[in-house]
Amino acid sequence: MSEIRDGILANARYLPSPNCNARPANADIELLVVHNISLPPGEFGGGWIDDLFLNRLDTNAHPAFASLHGLRVSAHLLIRRDGGIRQYVPFHLRAWHAGVSRYQGRGNCNDFSIGIELEGTDHTPYSDKQYDALGETIVRLLNHYPTLHPDRITGHSDIAAGRKSDPGPAFDWRRLYNQLSNP
Repeated sequence: MSEIRDGILANARYLPSPNCNARPANADIELLVVHNISLPPGEFGGGWIDDLFLNRLDTNAHPAFASLHGLRVSAHLLIRRDGGIRQYVPFHLRAWHAGVSRYQGRGNCNDFSIGIELEGTDHTPYSDKQYDALGETIVRLLNHYPTLHPDRITGHSDIAAGRKSDPGPAFDWRRLYNQLSNP
């Protein structure tokens, strides 16, 4: 299993995003949020997601990118279709992944969460390699951050209801929880 040092997952390719900042004082990491992303929508591979999180996306390169002009977002991790992991923000910093959000009555989820993007769409099945990488990564995070707990893993749709739908109905929550209970 991969280690975490200085907020970086050892088996991740680290591409530092400028889209992060310090968490508020005394903000523990208490929530893990699962997202999905594909750029252009429904297409996988390539460097467009990296470019988005690194503020270098050419919004003229594809018609679907026009709405992303000036957007400043990030996630802690991206798990590609092949199971490869990219890290953009160290875990101890606040990534800008949740937007306007609320979890169990508490707002501003970026303050106390880790955001993991899966390369995918709401309706495209995720790959076995993605589930394997996600399960292993979550086990490592649970072991490293004692304030995280398996019952505090949620989807973007659950913290931004009506605004977001990811990771969508294609995500197999039961499979993830089975992996976590049998690491």
